[in-house]
Amino acid sequence: MGVPRLRIWPAQRGPTVLPPGGTLTAKLADGPLAGSTREVTAVEGRPPKTIEVDIGERRVRYCLAEWEQSGHSATYGFLYEV
Repeated sequence: MGVPRLRIWPAQRGPTVLPPGGTLTAKLADGPLAGSTREVTAVEGRPPKTIEVDIGERRVRYCLAEWEQSGHSATYGFLYEV
């Protein structure tokens, strides 16, 4: 009888949870501010679902592009002008 083989699986990582009140970088993927970033405050340790950004005299709303995101940044997609 030989030595039994062990199968090692990589650890699964869940989304990173930020401390309450921490900040993260919002990456704006499309719309009038495509390619820019903004600092936003975490809500209950996670990225806010929507953010509003002032652009001159106008304001636009962005929404999380994916519900599950990790790290200290999150990607947002353009919704509409507020």
